[in-house]
Amino acid sequence: MSKYKLSIVAAIYNLEQYLPRCLDALVNQTLEEIEILCIDDGSTDSAPQIVDEYEKKYPNKIKAFHKENGGEFSSRNYGLERATGEYITFVDVDDYVELNWAEKLYMAAKKNDADLAVCAFERISLETNKITSKDMIGFGRCVKNVDYNDDFVAFINPAPWNKVYKREMIEDLRFLPFRGFNDTMLLMEIITRAKKIAFEPDVLYHYYLRNDSQIHSVNEQDVKNLKKYLLEVKKFYKDSKKYEEMKYILDLMAFLHLGTSVMYRASYDEKIDIKKMIKETIIYLDKNFPSWRKNPFLTFRYSVKKGFKHIGLWGVSLLYRWNMPMIYIRMYRFLVDKLKIDIKF
Repeated sequence: MSKYKLSIVAAIYNLEQYLPRCLDALVNQTLEEIEILCIDDGSTDSAPQIVDEYEKKYPNKIKAFHKENGGEFSSRNYGLERATGEYITFVDVDDYVELNWAEKLYMAAKKNDADLAVCAFERISLETNKITSKDMIGFGRCVKNVDYNDDFVAFINPAPWNKVYKREMIEDLRFLPFRGFNDTMLLMEIITRAKKIAFEPDVLYHYYLRNDSQIHSVNEQDVKNLKKYLLEVKKFYKDSKKYEEMKYILDLMAFLHLGTSVMYRASYDEKIDIKKMIKETIIYLDKNFPSWRKNPFLTFRYSVKKGFKHIGLWGVSLLYRWNMPMIYIRMYRFLVDKLKIDIKF
C-alpha cells in the first residue's frame, strides 16, 4: 500500500509570478500524506529555481523534476508515470486551491469507495480579479453510479484539477499529444472504467482565466487534432468492448464538445471560415458519431426532465439538425460578449 493518500501533479512552464502562491497552498494542505510532483517543462524564467527552493524547504512533500519542453500533456504524463499515491490529481500553477481541497476530494472518494471525486470550482478573470462563473455545483453532495442510460457523465467538466482519480484506474492511461482538449479525451476514456463518482459541491479550486491561455484560442489545426483524437477515443471504446453500450454517451459528448463548445470558440478566429467549418463538422459527426441526430439524450422529452440547460442543448441540436447552427453561434456570442453571460452546458 502506498504511503501517500494523494499524488498531486503540477505541470509547470514559466509563470514565475503565480508559482509561489500555488505551491504555498499545496504544501499547507490539511491532508498530510501527499506527494507534490512538480514537473518543470523546460521553463525559461525563474520557475525551475523556485521549484528547487520549495523542494529543499519541503523535502517530504515536494518532488522536483526538470525535463525538456514538450507541452502540458507531456508534463502531466511525466507526473502520472511517477505518481505513487492511492489517488492522483493535477493542478495548474497559475491557479490556487483551498487548503482543504485535497482532503475534501480524497475523503469524498475514499468514504464512498468512488473511482473519482469531483468538486465545484470558480472561474476568475485575471484582469479584473472578479468571479465570472461557478461550475459543478449543481450535482450537490452525492454519489452516483455510472449508468449508461443516464447522461450525467457527459456534463462533468473535463478539467483534471477539480478531481481525484484512483491511481489503479488511470495509471495506464495517458493525455493525448495535442493541445487544448486532451483532458476531455482522457475523461471520455475514464468513464468507460469508472463505476462510482462522488461529487463535492464546495468551491475548492480557483481557476484563473488568462487571455493567452490555450483554452481561449482555437485555431483550425486544433479542430483537426480534436477530430483526429475523437476517433482515437472511439477506437478505445471499441477495444474496451464498451462501444455498443456507450455509443449514445460517446456521440453526445462528441456533439457537446465539438459541435457546441469548439465551434463557438473557433468562431472568434478571423482566419477561419466558420460556416464552412461547421458544415464539415456536421459531415464528420454524421459519419463517425451518427446517433447525435437521434440521440435518446437529445430529445425534448428527456431534456425537459433534466432542466433548463439541457433544454438549451436540445435547442442547439435542433438548430444543427435544421442546418441553422449559426443562429446558435450568434446567440451565444451575444450572451457572452454583450451580456457577459457564459452558459456552460
